[in-house]
Amino acid sequence: MQLLLLSNSTLPGEPFFQWPHAHAKSFLQGHKKVGFVPFAQPEPEQDAYVERMAAVFGEFGCETIGLHKATDPNKALDDLDAVAIGGGNSFLLLRSLYRSGLLRAIGDRVKRGLPYLGWSAGANVASPTIMTTNDMPIVEVPSLRAMHLVPFQINPHYTEATIPGHGGESRDKRLEEYLALNQRSTVVGLREGALLQVAIGRMELKGTGMVIFRAGKPKVDISGDAEMRRDLSDL
Repeated sequence: MQLLLLSNSTLPGEPFFQWPHAHAKSFLQGHKKVGFVPFAQPEPEQDAYVERMAAVFGEFGCETIGLHKATDPNKALDDLDAVAIGGGNSFLLLRSLYRSGLLRAIGDRVKRGLPYLGWSAGANVASPTIMTTNDMPIVEVPSLRAMHLVPFQINPHYTEATIPGHGGESRDKRLEEYLALNQRSTVVGLREGALLQVAIGRMELKGTGMVIFRAGKPKVDISGDAEMRRDLSDL
C-alpha cells in the first residue's frame, strides 16, 4: 500500500494546504486523476470543497474527480490513479462511505496498490475504527469500523494542551479511557503539522512528531522525522 496520512491540512495563520503541499505533490507525482471524497463536510459544502482541492491538485498536474457526484462511485475508482479523503466530521464521513459503498471499495483498491491521501477525518478512517476521533457524533453510523489500512488507531490534531479553567478531559485522559477498554490497540497521536507515509511494510514520520499510546505502558513521544515498521513493533 501507498498511504500519506496527515494530521491536518492547514496550520493556523498559514494559507490552505501550505505545510503538506510539497509532501502531497511528491506523493501524487505521475498520477493524473485523483478521486476526491468530500463526505466529511455537510452536503451543501461538498461542491466547494471539491473545487478547493481541485485548485491544489491542479498545481501538481492532477485532474480532480469529485466522487460525491459519481453515479457509480465504485466503478469510478477504476479510472483513478489515486484517491484522497479530506477532513471534517469523521462520523458524517463514515456514514456516507457506508451508504455509497465506497468504504469497502476504496479499502479494497488501496490494499491492491491505489495511492491514498487522507487528512484529519480522512486519516481517521484509515484506522481500524474511528473510535479515537475528536469529533462530535452528529450523525449515527452503521458501525464504527473503518478501512483498517493501518493496524493502529490515529488521533489527529493531537495535543497535550489543556484549557485553563475548563473541566473537560485532556486528550491524554480520553485516550487512556479508550485503551482501558481496548487494551490490544495502539493509538498514534499525530501532532498538527505531522504526517505518516506508508509503503512496502515501512512507515516514515515527517514533520512535528507523534505520541504512541499503549495500555499499561508509558507513552512514547517521537519528535521530528523517523522511520519505523508499519505495525510500530520496533517502538
